[in-house]
Amino acid sequence: MQPQTTGAGSSGPAGDGERRGWRPYHTLWAVLLGGWLFSYADRAITGPVVTWLINNDIGLIGGSSHPHALGGLIGSLFFAGYMLTQYPGGYLGDRYGHRAMLAISLVWAGVTTVVTGLVTGLIVFVALRVLTGLGEGVFYSNDRTLIAKHSPPGKVSLGMGVVITGLSLGLTIATIGAPYLLDWGVDAFGKEDGWRMPFLVLGGATLVFGFVMVPYLRRLGGPLKAGGPTLRLLGISALFCAAVMAVYLVADSAGMPAWGVAIAETVLALLLVGVIFARRGGQAGSIVRNRDAMLLSIAAVAILWNLWFFSFWSVSIVADAAHSSFAQAALVATFNAGAGVLGFPAGGLLSDRAKKRGWGRRPMLVWFTLIQGVLVLAFGAYLHVAGKPSLVVMSVMLFTASLFFNALQPMAHALLAEVVEEHQRGAAFGMWNLIGEIGAVISPALGGALFDAYGTWVGAIYIDGGLMIASAVIYLYVREQRTPSLAPA
Repeated sequence: MQPQTTGAGSSGPAGDGERRGWRPYHTLWAVLLGGWLFSYADRAITGPVVTWLINNDIGLIGGSSHPHALGGLIGSLFFAGYMLTQYPGGYLGDRYGHRAMLAISLVWAGVTTVVTGLVTGLIVFVALRVLTGLGEGVFYSNDRTLIAKHSPPGKVSLGMGVVITGLSLGLTIATIGAPYLLDWGVDAFGKEDGWRMPFLVLGGATLVFGFVMVPYLRRLGGPLKAGGPTLRLLGISALFCAAVMAVYLVADSAGMPAWGVAIAETVLALLLVGVIFARRGGQAGSIVRNRDAMLLSIAAVAILWNLWFFSFWSVSIVADAAHSSFAQAALVATFNAGAGVLGFPAGGLLSDRAKKRGWGRRPMLVWFTLIQGVLVLAFGAYLHVAGKPSLVVMSVMLFTASLFFNALQPMAHALLAEVVEEHQRGAAFGMWNLIGEIGAVISPALGGALFDAYGTWVGAIYIDGGLMIASAVIYLYVREQRTPSLAPA
């Protein structure tokens, strides 16, 4: 099944394949890429800031007896919120319009990130990160659906790859910019409050881009009518945030370890989403009964695990292994983040060409996932055997593994778009990210807890690589019709 081309791609499949130069759907890709860039910078900045707080023994986190576990738990709680609005975000987009949900998500992220930089106290800080995750959680499913709807059929995977390059750019900006923003913050606010500056700057930039994005989305398809979905999302988010924070406070007071709290939050998220499924059983049920969509969603656990283990802890991994400075570690870690600039569009292009030639997307997806898992295991083995790992070698290994990792993602996204009906894509992408976020919720907290327990990141890296290999096996059981694209690529 091929997506239909309307709106930004209204000139038709054949025309877009034959004409050269800038096309309307390219503008859509560029705008959505910007949305990914700013929203990912907002969420990714937490990891470097947490590492800086630990290294400088700042009271917000650094004074904890298990600082890496606590820092990882903060990242996990963000993704507990992010996970909870995956399916509701897709459902609201299918009902109220995907453009409206994208605008709401980006403005929401900017506001909550700015407020994060203004608050005092760990509990309020955590609550703001949860709220940021709840708002950003609706972006993914609506973004993927809009690309599938407005792009020529032969370029859907390429479009998804180009757009999600913004993820890599956002990670890169947050990682490499963190030392400078923190230094600026120390100069402006003093050492104890220097951590505020990254949130204020990146949140403000997101808010500005969100308001710039709104007029374009209106031109794309008319008035956004954002009032209704905003109120619905606010109501859902208030309930979810209260539930996440309640579990966190009860578990923390009971002395539960960080990884245990992360698992408890995952169970909570699944139970709450189960209630939504019970109320919206028709569409959700049809997706759950779609064997191939569910296999792709289960395999996504490894994708989100890898993404947020390395995105959150890469600076700390490099700094601990090489005993380098924070700035040097951040620079090396950008090789992990920056590989997506090449990997995402290359993976999308390769996937579309494989589909056009009748090979299908699945074989390439399996191989890329398997290779990436082996490369992660090799990175862990290098850290295990090297007395003092080379920054150059670590840079090369991180870049290579990340290149394959980023390339496989648009392959999986495009395959998912083809195994569900067009009117179900928003909900299907929401389901994919919902289930996949189990990995994002657990990996930061578990990784930090393992480091506090054993003094090394190697064990957590081995777990990551093993999960990616398991994901490759799951893809083998996804059924795909290897029919070539009807439009030229």
